[in-house]
Amino acid sequence: YGNVVGSRGSVVPIFMQQRSSGRLTITDARMTRFWLTLEQSVRFVISRIEQMHGGEVFVPKIPSTKIVDLAKAIAPDAKLEVMGIRPGEKLHEVLISEDEARSTLEMDDMFVVQPSGALWFGHEWQECGKPLPDGFHYASDNNPQWLNVDQIRQMVAPFENKNLNIAPEE
Repeated sequence: YGNVVGSRGSVVPIFMQQRSSGRLTITDARMTRFWLTLEQSVRFVISRIEQMHGGEVFVPKIPSTKIVDLAKAIAPDAKLEVMGIRPGEKLHEVLISEDEARSTLEMDDMFVVQPSGALWFGHEWQECGKPLPDGFHYASDNNPQWLNVDQIRQMVAPFENKNLNIAPEE
């Protein structure tokens, strides 16, 4: 459901470690990602467990951020060094593909990708959601919600003085 700030695999600890060198490595300046806090992700999962009927995939509506804005939030004076996209890495995250959108309903705060049987036999979600338009896809680059540098700083602030165990760069 997006990137959890400061979690294992997050770039936040890496940027914080690199900050002291005055140089941050990014893969591509155009790169975007969906972002949420650990608390937001836990609350989302717990509330969906309470609401699920079976077989659905829940996708939260969360903000996107540009990787360069994340770098500026963590180390505003650092030089950005573009390393290039690694094999298998995406420029933008896609949480709902165009194919999945055909069986997805939009709610106020999330999308519900319905199981295939729901389309034929009806399902409780159809009463409270609206179908997505043809050609819709939910990606980090076409998201209407964006975090600015100050909002990103607020999200990463809890990690400022923590000892984040990071494997050395290879």
